[in-house]
Amino acid sequence: MKHWTEGFEDDDADEPLVRPYTITGGRTAPERDDLTLITLVTAASEVSSEAGRALRRMQPEHRTIFALCKRPLAVAEVASALNLPVSVTKILIGDLIEAGQMRARPPLAFAQAGGFPDMAILEAVRDGLRKL
Repeated sequence: MKHWTEGFEDDDADEPLVRPYTITGGRTAPERDDLTLITLVTAASEVSSEAGRALRRMQPEHRTIFALCKRPLAVAEVASALNLPVSVTKILIGDLIEAGQMRARPPLAFAQAGGFPDMAILEAVRDGLRKL
């Protein structure tokens, strides 16, 4: 089946025909601040019939994210698979979480360690990178 965009002449082939703000309904920033690049997202195992109907009314990208996340994926991996900016991906994932169709959690390393890494370690890594 031919994609609806095939055959269009575009001066800048690297730029998509549909702008990201169209996909997000005009939103430019995610409403959730708990979604980081390494946050793991998973599709809800049980989706109610009402949630299933809501999923069918969402953007195709929402449905693609839901299908991708049958197993846990990091937000960055989802953005890469969709070939979309991370900020747009975070907005779409946030929509799915709000609809009860996805769950987000920090990576196991952070959960097992009881939180985020020690600031001293992060500063040492930063300083080491600056010396390169």
